Amino acid sequence: MKYRPLGRTGWEVSEIGFGAWAIGSAWGEVSDSDAVGALEAALDQGINFIDTADVYGDGRSERLIGKVLKGRKGRVYVATKAGRRLNPHTAAGYRNLTAFVDRSLRELGVETIDLLQLHCPPFEVYYMPEVFGALDRTVKAGKIRHYGVSVEKVEEAIKAIEYPGVQSVQIIFNMFRMRPAELFFRLARERQVGILARVPLASGLLSGKMRRDSAFPADDHRNFNRHGEAFDVGETFSGVDFETGLEVVEKIRPLVPQGWTLAQFALRWILTFDAVTTTIPGARNRKQATENARASDMPALPDEVKAEIRKLYDEFIAPQVQQRW
Repeated sequence: MKYRPLGRTGWEVSEIGFGAWAIGSAWGEVSDSDAVGALEAALDQGINFIDTADVYGDGRSERLIGKVLKGRKGRVYVATKAGRRLNPHTAAGYRNLTAFVDRSLRELGVETIDLLQLHCPPFEVYYMPEVFGALDRTVKAGKIRHYGVSVEKVEEAIKAIEYPGVQSVQIIFNMFRMRPAELFFRLARERQVGILARVPLASGLLSGKMRRDSAFPADDHRNFNRHGEAFDVGETFSGVDFETGLEVVEKIRPLVPQGWTLAQFALRWILTFDAVTTTIPGARNRKQATENARASDMPALPDEVKAEIRKLYDEFIAPQVQQRW
């Protein structure tokens, strides 16, 4: 496992992290034993960065992480998110997230949260300096060490890093969502802001395991959010039409080196961008977590392969997503 600096925190985090949405909720049933096994396998492979949120299973994800880390040695950085529990979910609510921070502290079983992220807030929040001032005060109070934002749109990311306290931006970035690399990555690098690349496998499309007749449980967002019924449609299959995604996956498959999984290939592609600090694939069991982690040790992709992937994106994917997010 290789490590990269996260913003200006002084932390060196694993370039493959652990995304803990799937062990919380909205990905079908994952047993506690499988969830714990996935976390332990990730840590055994050298992963030292875990991303979660208070709404993932109404605190279940945070509690499982706290349980696993309680018995582990070595520094592991945990990022959580706040804001989506607001009801109604309005920009004004982000002025005071204290109750949510206190709840996450209890669920994780820690005295200080390593990294707190605003959880895809309304666009107006990025134009409210008082929100970021409140986060600065929360740092001074010792409840959080650092803070960042999780965004839907590139424009939100660019605006967010104008605030000097923002240490990281979590954004969807994968072979089906390339726009962040065109301008935002350069700006983030200039300001020494860490980038957490989420949805790296396009909700599993880029795992290569799906087919046209793939079915998803009722409590899986790939069923109930296919058209953005519950939250931003870009969070499900990266906003790409399922049929189109499957067609492009078949065009990508011949580019995958022998001995690699398509998922490892997709993760390794993300890591070719040095502006990315870490990517945070989810895992529902030990095998998935172990295979994800091993992508860090695989060789860099040749330029001609990256060019072919870009060509496929421009022709088939960009018309659906490029200007939307």
